[in-house]
This record gives sequence, structure tokens and C-alpha cells, in this order.
Amino acid sequence: MSLIGVISTTLVMERSDLLKKGRARTMHNEFGQASVYLADGIALILRHGDNPDHHILPHLINHRANLKALKDIGVTEIVGINSTGSLKKDLSPGMIVVPDDFITLTATPTIYQDSTVHITPLLNETVRQKLIAAALNCNLQIVKKGTYWQTQGPRLETKAEIKMMANFADIVGMTMANEAVIALEFDLPYASACSIDNFGNGLLDEPLSMEEILTGISKNADLMIKLLDSYMEISP
Repeated sequence: MSLIGVISTTLVMERSDLLKKGRARTMHNEFGQASVYLADGIALILRHGDNPDHHILPHLINHRANLKALKDIGVTEIVGINSTGSLKKDLSPGMIVVPDDFITLTATPTIYQDSTVHITPLLNETVRQKLIAAALNCNLQIVKKGTYWQTQGPRLETKAEIKMMANFADIVGMTMANEAVIALEFDLPYASACSIDNFGNGLLDEPLSMEEILTGISKNADLMIKLLDSYMEISP
């Protein structure tokens, strides 16, 4: 059985048996340190860390160390489990989007600090289609395409920013594009399943709060775990 890499929101995996079954392995590489949980054919990284008293903010995540650790441990493909906000009123909390493209207008990390290397960013279509098939196999409603807009964080977006982004993208988050770029640089197939956990700031009358986002993540955690379990069932 192949080893599948998973990079997830911590609040989701706290509900999964993977953390209970998994054995933690601390890995060191030229980019830093990463903690990987190994269980049932999965190599899991909690992108925001496993210390409830020290949440790693989006702009401080060491994506290069995380992805290099997964490459070194021998994963053959990577699934991102990402929390997002909706940019469209017809994409409501509780839905799952498997994006086929992304936008990020801020600097993204790279493993090529001193080399003239230019990649063409993309999300791996094979992994994308497996995520879609996994959702259908367990009767989850899924949006099969969409554009993810990545902001730098850690602040939330202004109403004007959300209004502008909605012209070009469907969901917004702070991590997926970075993971996709670094994965491609390491020649690791990567795609993402994005839970919509809230409407973007300004789509509703009340201002968006972190409490609302965290509540949405918790509500959708079981759906994302169900999707991941189904993905593992169809993986060779």
C-alpha cells in the first residue's frame, strides 16, 4: 500500500482516530523541523502544530520543512485538508470544494532561493479526481471545480477585498497555494479538499469573527474525516 501524505487543519484531525493511532516522528531537514504522524498508510502533518497553547499562524508555517519531510518519508501523493471562507452566497458553509486552480498575489515560499527555476503552478488532476470519486463513494455533496484565493494572513479580509476577490475566485484561505507550490517543486502530486466553514467578511450583515470560523471548522470536521477515509479506501 502506498503512503499518502495529508496536511490538515488541526481542529479537523483532533476528531480523527489517526492522531490516537498515529506515532509521532520528528524529522529534520535543511529547511527546519517537522512533526509527522504515521498511521494506516497515512503520513499526517498538522499545519498549525499539535500544541493547543501554540497555534502556528498561517504566515509562520514552515511549508518547505513540512513538504520535505513528507518527501523524505516516501509519500507518493499529498491531500490537503483546508478550511476556507466562501466568496459566493451560493457556496454555503458545510459544502466541500475541490479547487482546480488558485490565485495568490503575495510572495509564496520556494525551495529555489538561489537557483533560476520557474515552475508553472497547478493542482494535480489525478489526486483531484480521486478526491471527487472519494466524495461520491461516501455520498458527500461536492463542488468539483473552483478557484481558491490565498491571502497572507493572519488578519481576515476587509469587505472590499472580499467583494473584489469574488469577481475572480470562489473560496478564500491562507495556506493551500503555498503547499501546492512547494509540493510541485518537490515533484509531489498535490490537491486539496476545502471545507467551506464561513461566508467571507461582508457577505452577511454581521462582521466575520474567528469564533465563527472555528465553529464552522468543528461542524465540518466529520465530513472531512469521512472524505479522507473514503480516499484511503480507493487508494491502492
